[in-house]
Amino acid sequence: MSGKEKLQKAIEVAIAAGYQLNSEAFEFLSQNSDMADPVGIMNLALQRIQDLQEKPIFIDKVFLETLLQQLTVPMPKTQPQQQQNALEQPIKQQTSVFESTFYPYAKDIKASINILEDSTGKLSSNGTLEEYLQYFQDRFKRIERLLRQRIDVKAATSILEALKSPAKTKLKIICMVTEKRESKNQMILSVEDLQGSATVLVPQKAPEEVRKKALLLLPDQVICLAVIKTRSNLFLAEDIIFPEIGRKTPQRAQEPVYAVLTSDLHIGSTKFQKEAFKRFILWLNGKYGNEQMKEIASRVKYLLIAGDIVDGVGIYPNQAKELSIRDVHKQYNFAAKYMEKIPEYIEIIISPGNHDASRKALPQPAIPQDYLTGLQGKNIHSVGSPCLLSLHGVEVLMYHGRSLDDIIAVIPGMDHDHPEKAMKLLMQSRHLAPVYGGKTMLSPENRDYLVIDRVPDIFHAGHIHVLGYCNYRGVLVVNSGGWQEQTEYMEKLGLVPTPGKVPVVNLQTLETTVLSFN
Repeated sequence: MSGKEKLQKAIEVAIAAGYQLNSEAFEFLSQNSDMADPVGIMNLALQRIQDLQEKPIFIDKVFLETLLQQLTVPMPKTQPQQQQNALEQPIKQQTSVFESTFYPYAKDIKASINILEDSTGKLSSNGTLEEYLQYFQDRFKRIERLLRQRIDVKAATSILEALKSPAKTKLKIICMVTEKRESKNQMILSVEDLQGSATVLVPQKAPEEVRKKALLLLPDQVICLAVIKTRSNLFLAEDIIFPEIGRKTPQRAQEPVYAVLTSDLHIGSTKFQKEAFKRFILWLNGKYGNEQMKEIASRVKYLLIAGDIVDGVGIYPNQAKELSIRDVHKQYNFAAKYMEKIPEYIEIIISPGNHDASRKALPQPAIPQDYLTGLQGKNIHSVGSPCLLSLHGVEVLMYHGRSLDDIIAVIPGMDHDHPEKAMKLLMQSRHLAPVYGGKTMLSPENRDYLVIDRVPDIFHAGHIHVLGYCNYRGVLVVNSGGWQEQTEYMEKLGLVPTPGKVPVVNLQTLETTVLSFN
């Protein structure tokens, strides 16, 4: 075994025992590997640590230096075999004051979780035509109320009243987009409200800003249009007003407590990055990373997983050949083994995704308890998708993000590389899944739980498997990437994931730090 291989083996021995070397210790061991076997040194160091009352998280240079100094005194008089035997003997005498540098401050902080909105237990749809009608009527009424809170929309009239107006009259109408067609550099919109329907033309001569807004329009989206009545029943668009969110001053925690935002573990897939995820769990325990990473880990109180905890079965074409576990119950049991290793003081909040054992139609209720038997615990909270919750006063909207596929598919300029842009459009629309009839199934509940009535401080989604985040009008928008390498299905879609990158949010400042565990 070469010196490099022995050094690598020594590091593996340390990691297997739950310890890490800091950079100075690694450099010291590398430079002195010709004086003693690195594996033997590491085994002896681990034996020494077992005799300490306060066991360290990181092995530092001083500890190895002291240990090696003791060993090098008799070494010139020993044969190689004797030297190896000496390394294997435990040394009882403590030679270094070795203190742990990791203290979990979050352990002393009481959890503060409040579920503000969750559809779990409130769903009752049978999927009838009448229920769909009531569903879209509820969507229209609720977003109409949001629009009318704007000063520039208060005087909006109904479509029927607008149609009665004389030619050249300037009006505003609140409507739902039923169809969008482009023809000869102009756009034709079919719109309707609760009483009538109309056709609106976005002409080629419209201001560039209006034409850009028109490109962002989605089917089934509720908006306000500033129009001019023509001599016929056609309207000309002068402006497009989205429900939009107002600029807000976000709420903040009173103390430095951190939340880890992640999603898309896909446990059970051969593409699940288990080694990176193990390093992530070591980090949560203060056993991985540099001093800055350890300081962040010490403040982590919440772990939010926005769906796709497991890979599921039969979710996409040819999935079976990319599964390491082909039983969904066993996938969840395997996930439970990882969760058990997360410190108990960290509150874990999980919501379902399209790969989880919850219904596929939105809104999704929490994952059934039958699948979560291995995840029972005081620090595990299972919620639906979407779910609005408060963490130390900071309001977080958790949503898996299935509808982002529809946004990216129909809106020019949207792509999988920047999922935060599609999420920003959902905030502008004040709805999590405006498009009906795309990849996202919608359940016709008596209330549309996907309307964004209450503007959150943090909007957290996943599904796209690509990390992306931005601040939009005071709201921290985060797509948390995931833990799955590129599958054949992703490759066909041209989707290049960014696994192993984790955004961590300081709830006191809303500053976001991205940590990589690859």
